[in-house]
Amino acid sequence: MVDNTPPRSGRDRIKTLAQAALNADVAVDQVETIMSGMSETLIDLNKTMAGMDNTLEYFEQTLAVFNATLNRIDELAPRLDAVVGRLEAIVDRVERIVGLSEAVMSPLAATESAVRGVVNAVRARTGR
Repeated sequence: MVDNTPPRSGRDRIKTLAQAALNADVAVDQVETIMSGMSETLIDLNKTMAGMDNTLEYFEQTLAVFNATLNRIDELAPRLDAVVGRLEAIVDRVERIVGLSEAVMSPLAATESAVRGVVNAVRARTGR
C-alpha cells in the first residue's frame, strides 16, 4: 500500500506533536489520580489486614485455651467414670440394706398389727 497523503508541513508536525504532548499530559494526570486512589485503598487494606492478623492471633489463643480445656476434660473422664462406678456400688449396697430392712420390718409390722388387733378387741370388750 502506497501512502498517497501529501507531505506535511513543519507547522502541522509541531501541531500534531503538541496535541500528542497534551494528550500524554492528560493521561499522566489520569494515571496519577488512579495511583493516588490506589494508594489510599492500599493503606486501608493494610489497616484491615493488620486488624485481621490481630483477630487471627486472638483466635489462635482462644483455640489453644479451648484445646487445653478439652485435654483437661479428657483427663477427667476416667476419674469421673471411677466415681460413677463407686456411686453405683454405693447405690447397690443401699438397695440391699433397704431390702434387708423391709424384710426385718415385715414381721414387726405383722406383730404390730396383731397387737393392735388384740388391743382394739380388749377395748371393745371393756367398753372403752
